[in-house]
Amino acid sequence: MIIIIGVAIAAIAIAYFYKRKIGIPLIGIGAVIAAFGVIFFLQGNSIVGPHSSFMYSNPKWIVNGGVIAAAGVGLIAFGVGISLRRLRS
Repeated sequence: MIIIIGVAIAAIAIAYFYKRKIGIPLIGIGAVIAAFGVIFFLQGNSIVGPHSSFMYSNPKWIVNGGVIAAAGVGLIAFGVGISLRRLRS
């Protein structure tokens, strides 16, 4: 979980310093992180995944998946904001 949140923070830092043409890749990275968060959330709720997984039916991964998905959605919003700001300039 720390690695995924670290990737999200690094993507925001890169987008802040290199604002040109970074909005679309940032949206893509956010979408992938959000998708992983949703999968982890569903595994924690015993909806998807193999029964032998350590995440399956684990309440800790319900919370972790929600946090990871929220970080991904935040990256998507940041990427959309950068893309719209670039269009206005």
